[in-house]
Amino acid sequence: MAYTKLINPLVPEMLMPTVGSIATAVETIFGIRLILGLKTEIIAKLSGYLLLVFALAITFSNGIKGAFDYSVFAASADAFALSTFTEKYLEVDELIS
Repeated sequence: MAYTKLINPLVPEMLMPTVGSIATAVETIFGIRLILGLKTEIIAKLSGYLLLVFALAITFSNGIKGAFDYSVFAASADAFALSTFTEKYLEVDELIS
């Protein structure tokens, strides 16, 4: 929660546990869905946007070095690239349909 407060200085202190918990839950859900291959295209786009928001928050609060140290911009670009794949391999969505 301390790091969440560091990169989100505009969020009130009483909302910090909620913001941190929601961000962690969304990251976990997105990660599991990407590994399983459930709605990969839309989840990859949403992951890209989430990572881009994290990268910008880190950049504006700590400077660009922090975002580059954690490779958040690269991870965001990777998520957006994954969302453009048209060939589906080993995805649960393919098994369902």
